[in-house]
Amino acid sequence: MSTTTRPRKVASGAQITSSLVTGWAVGLPLLRIGLVAAASVITWAVVQLIEPGIAFPPPSLLASLAMFPVNLICLFLVARLLKRVGSSIRELLGFDRRRLLTDLLQGLLWVLVLYLPFAGTIMLVTWLQHGDQMFERMQTVFFDPAAVPTLNPVAWTILGILAVLTFAPVNAPTEELVYRGIGQGVLARRIPTALAVLSSAVLFGLQHVWYAATPDAVLPLACAFVVWGAGSGLIYLRQRRLMPVVFAHGLVNLVFTLPALAIPYFLANGG
Repeated sequence: MSTTTRPRKVASGAQITSSLVTGWAVGLPLLRIGLVAAASVITWAVVQLIEPGIAFPPPSLLASLAMFPVNLICLFLVARLLKRVGSSIRELLGFDRRRLLTDLLQGLLWVLVLYLPFAGTIMLVTWLQHGDQMFERMQTVFFDPAAVPTLNPVAWTILGILAVLTFAPVNAPTEELVYRGIGQGVLARRIPTALAVLSSAVLFGLQHVWYAATPDAVLPLACAFVVWGAGSGLIYLRQRRLMPVVFAHGLVNLVFTLPALAIPYFLANGG
């Protein structure tokens, strides 16, 4: 006697989030923002012990490394939350090995679609702040050399490799799960969809305030990431799967962390 096993049907994000408590839609993103803030302050305090007088916040390389424990905590909370409603991270992501190539190609497309308004928002807000001096001021608005500790090339190489290996692969799915999968997904079942997308995007933008290298960079970064978050939210709303936007998010994270590997070269050559 033979039996056939039907493939398990994966629930959509809307089906999964319909059972979650509304408070988690805002509470989990707010908790993540608090963890990011704490990680930034703790990292800066540790650097202060090594080299007093370093400006706040810590440089992007160290901030990327500090996100690893934050992401692990958030993934743990998301997994427990989904388990309560009989689901999993895999289901909420819409992970399917057969669709990985398609998801990756779509992710490349979404990078192009999302990056143009993202970069345009940074340029526009910086122009509103500084007018004709925008391009001159951008050299100091988004980078503060006083926040970069003095480390030897070997140390920077190790930190750079760790950042590349731990940031993009973990940060992208974690943030999409928190802000789009649960944040937007739960809110969209309780309030108008447009407001759900915007609310999650605003929380996403607030998180990135902690990555601003200078006070002048806070507003451009916050606005730009609200735009990115809203665009990602609309894509998720249309596709009902997180994997394509996870790939887009991860590719951008990778592009921002890869230059860290060049720091030892510049240090060795007096840069």
